Amino acid sequence: MDAKKLQAALGVAADGVIGPNTMRALFARMGAAPSVAGELGMAAAVHFRTYGILDSGLRLAHFMGQCAHESGGFRYMEEIASGQAYEGRADLGNTVAGDGRRYKGRGPIQLTGRANYRRFGRLLGIDLEAHPEIVSHPSIGLLCGCLYWSDRGLNTLADADQLEAITRRINGGLNGLADRRSRTAKAKEIIL
Repeated sequence: MDAKKLQAALGVAADGVIGPNTMRALFARMGAAPSVAGELGMAAAVHFRTYGILDSGLRLAHFMGQCAHESGGFRYMEEIASGQAYEGRADLGNTVAGDGRRYKGRGPIQLTGRANYRRFGRLLGIDLEAHPEIVSHPSIGLLCGCLYWSDRGLNTLADADQLEAITRRINGGLNGLADRRSRTAKAKEIIL
């Protein structure tokens, strides 16, 4: 990935270092409000490297496109709906009354379900199951999203430019495919 080209496209200093300011500008271009873009940018400057998302332009573009879809252009770090639709969903680990609402989608990737909060919390060493609301903090949500991305093997699919396969691993189906395609194309225009 050409860092200086990306920085020029974003209108930031083209120093060749993809840091918080470059990431902030990318999140802002993809729809995040200034305060959210700043927090996401700071977290991305660290976590995108850790999880290999900055290793290629396709990885970054697919991550940004998918998360932009899931979060309504990085505007919603918590699902707007109540979560009632997830009530009793054993496939999500929602087996206790109230789990649907408690473990509704949060963060840029919209982590959903008690089982996911438990699993990713344990992997991160953060008790997300007891405190699911913290995933709605942009920096924590982005960290969860990066781990989810890595855990699902999505870098490999992004390298192969497999939008539908990535969508299935995030969503379980092809829900919102046209919007995901559009947002990923926008990210590619900026990044590649």
